[in-house]
This record gives sequence, structure tokens and C-alpha cells, in this order.
Amino acid sequence: MKKRTKLTLLTLLVVGLAAACGSRKENKVQDGLIVVQGVLEEQGITSYQYGSYTLTSDNGFYALSSAEVDLEPYVGKEVEIRATKIEGYPVDGGPVYLQVNHVKEL
Repeated sequence: MKKRTKLTLLTLLVVGLAAACGSRKENKVQDGLIVVQGVLEEQGITSYQYGSYTLTSDNGFYALSSAEVDLEPYVGKEVEIRATKIEGYPVDGGPVYLQVNHVKEL
């Protein structure tokens, strides 16, 4: 393989990896709250049986509940949530369980 071809392939690989890493939405922790972006959905029947809603993000899948925020208006929408992790979860192979304190539509 020619040196120029190898350099071009290496450059494409580096640029591709940088783009993939840069586009990923990372979970953040701010003031003890977990901040996650993703699509909020109503939860159906599950094997793990906790949470009323779910959030699917680039970084994972979460079960959600909230005593402070009505999550129903956000179903099917891309949102950012601020939540605290509920201790003792996950169980039965289920997802992390979050108590939502704030929701913002993106």
C-alpha cells in the first residue's frame, strides 16, 4: 500500500472517530442531579416492574418516575431531564431508576 493511501486512510479514521465521539450526548452530574438527554416514552409491561416512563439516550436506557413533574406531555419527544438516582436499582435485569425533578423539551 502506498504511503499516501495509508496516510489518507489514517486521517479518515481519526476524523471519523472524532466525529463519533463528539456527537455523543454525555450524561452529566450537576449539583447531585443526573442530566440526561433522550426520547421519553410511556412504559408498558416490563419484566422489571418499576417506573412509569422510560428515557432512551445515546448512553443507555432509564426507568423514570416523578412526583414533581407531569411527564405525560413529553411522551415521544426529545428532552433533557434532571433527576436523582433511586437507590437499590437496577433490579431484575432492568435499567437504572431515576426520580425526575425537571424536564426541558429540546
